[in-house]
Amino acid sequence: MAPLPLSAVFEGDFVGLLVAVDDQDSVAVVGQKIAHHVVGRRIPARAAPVGVRYDGRVLDPDRPIGEYGLGLLDHVEAFFDEQGVRR
Repeated sequence: MAPLPLSAVFEGDFVGLLVAVDDQDSVAVVGQKIAHHVVGRRIPARAAPVGVRYDGRVLDPDRPIGEYGLGLLDHVEAFFDEQGVRR
């Protein structure tokens, strides 16, 4: 277990974030940590899971974020996955 600070944005928001995650956090947990700072504040809540994109691809929500080889301050994007489909 190691801390992994990431640069992040939530789709549709205008504020960039610095989010502290652990490299063993699942991608789903990382998405929720990003959403915590945005959803219900600047973006309305939705009944949809939160997905995470890195380098243009959607990450598997069940895998640990550390398995993707992200480094300190790499940039990820969280989004509402309305159809529950990995885009």
